[in-house]
Amino acid sequence: MANYKIVLKQSVAKDLRPIPNKDVKRILQKIEQLAQDPRPPGSEKLTGEEKYRVRQGDYRILYRIEDEIVTVFIVKVGHRRDVYQG
Repeated sequence: MANYKIVLKQSVAKDLRPIPNKDVKRILQKIEQLAQDPRPPGSEKLTGEEKYRVRQGDYRILYRIEDEIVTVFIVKVGHRRDVYQG
């Protein structure tokens, strides 16, 4: 299987600012792993949307997969209590 290209939405950098550095490192590692397998065990497709989510501790990474262009778009990163709002 080909490696997927990872594209971060510009707002993701802003999402990462309030998160402690040790958690940011783990989140970025998890995002890198999505390049090899965009649908890893534990990922879930969100109901009613063409997005997926994967957990990293108390944080969630929301992303879209474009299989035709072999790309994963990271849409949002945030704490589990906040990430689904707005």
